Formats: sequence, C-alpha cells, structure tokens
Amino acid sequence: MENEQELKSLVRERYAKIAEQGKAENASSCCGATNPSDKVYNIMVDDYSDTSGYVEDADLGLGCGLPTQFAKIQQGDTVIDLGSGAGNDCFVARHETGSEGKVIGIDFTPTMIKKARINAEKLGYNNVEFREGDIDDMPVNEDVADVIVSNCVLNLVPNKKKVIREIYRVLKPSGHFSISDIVLIGNLPDALRQDAEMYAGCVAGAIQKDEYLQLIIDQGFQNIKIQKEKPIDIPADILDRYLSQEEAASFNHNGTGIFSITVYAGKPGTKAEKPELKLSEIQSANACEPGSGCC
Repeated sequence: MENEQELKSLVRERYAKIAEQGKAENASSCCGATNPSDKVYNIMVDDYSDTSGYVEDADLGLGCGLPTQFAKIQQGDTVIDLGSGAGNDCFVARHETGSEGKVIGIDFTPTMIKKARINAEKLGYNNVEFREGDIDDMPVNEDVADVIVSNCVLNLVPNKKKVIREIYRVLKPSGHFSISDIVLIGNLPDALRQDAEMYAGCVAGAIQKDEYLQLIIDQGFQNIKIQKEKPIDIPADILDRYLSQEEAASFNHNGTGIFSITVYAGKPGTKAEKPELKLSEIQSANACEPGSGCC
C-alpha cells in the first residue's frame, strides 16, 4: 500500500466526501468509505441517541463505540477529542465537563472542521474549540488535557506509535484516555488489507489487538483496561466486492476477528510511577456497560 503521507492524503480526501454524506449511508458502510450494505444498518456504530449532550446534526455515523460514556469526565475538565469529525463526541464531552470546562476537537479534514464549528456556533458553545491538525502531531501544548477521547480514528493513522506518544505528551500527569478503535485478531485477506477503500473504511488500517495494547504499555501508561469489546461483522455484500466466494468463506471460518474495543489508560502522576505491565495483566470487561459499576 501507499507510504505514510499518501495514506494520510487518501484518508483526508475520503473524509472530506464522507462529511457530506448522510448518517445512514455512513453507518451501513465501513466508516462511510465503502458503498453501503443492503443487508444491515449500523455495521460498527453504537447508538448515541439517548446520550446526554448528543447532537443529531453532528452525528455522521462514523464511530465504533461510545468512549465519552466510559471516560470519567468531571466538571471543569479539559477534554481533547482526536478525530473530532462534525463534533458529536465533543458536544457529549461538553455536557459532562460543563460550561466551566473546555473541549478541544482535533481533525485534519478542513470540511469536518468547518462543519463542527458551524454546529458549535449554532449551539452557542463558547468553550468548545476545533483545531485543524494531525493527531500524531497535535496542535496542543504538553500537559494540557485531563481526559482524551477518540472514536474509531487511530486505525486510520499509519504511525500509531506516534499517536500514542502524542497522547502521553498532551495529557496532564494523572490524566487518562478512553478510546474506541478497531483491532484485529488474526490476519486480514490481502485484498482487504491492500485496498485503499477498506483502509479509509477503518478495517485495513487496523492492527493486531495485542500489538495495539503493547504500544500503550510501552509508552508507560498505567491502569490499562478494556472497558468494552464487541465483534464487527463485515456483511457478505461488502465482502463480495473484494473477495471471491472461496476467499470470503475462508475469511469467515479461519478464526480471524475484527473487533471494536474501548481502552482506558492513565498517565502516571510522576515519572517514578511508570509501571512495567504485561499484556496478561490488562483487565478486560467485555460485557461492561456505563453505570454497571464494573468500569
């Protein structure tokens, strides 16, 4: 596939178009990048409609979780949303942090930034700001955020290690993140992994679950937990565009899994607190839901 800069240009171009698509079209495709499925709706998306602070005009149907519900946002917090799109997660976070807090959305697609700013102005939210920039080189000083959230975005970034490093830099000591993302168990067929459309569709850009978690461990985060995990099924009519019948049958029965996970982790309060974690020590709460007491 293309190099890092070419992949970024691809994603930026695709998401400029996706910004103008309807929620239903985005939700029934792979992150809005593929043609919609005729057979299912909401391939990856969790339902935001009953979430406090939800703004329908800002929901483009591009997420794969509800990270703001797990993020333990407190009143007065400064929250950063990575890949903020039209602003929905920022507005949900703003409900939690209140008028005395601050929310910063970062997105590298100008069309999305424009859409989000229009939505914020309509709502009269003076403490919600949208900045254009890369999430692997954030336009934010270090030690700024109490909480970072992101919804199905890191899988689109070629250099995930760099993003994790930036998250660590921008979080305040003792700050934390809650991020929903797509990960793999097993290998994707070459036709899916190499296709540009599936990269922009959040699938081909995903990495192995253990590799993803190891990046977080290696950066020095602590208290790492999987707050939620769910399988993602790619509908047959989408797979048929990339794979033969034999390849699709093999893909569906070879143990490969595509999952949405919501991961929580904290930045130590001091450098001396950096722990040496192992993958086996990461807590998993697969059936955990907000308010259940297990998160």
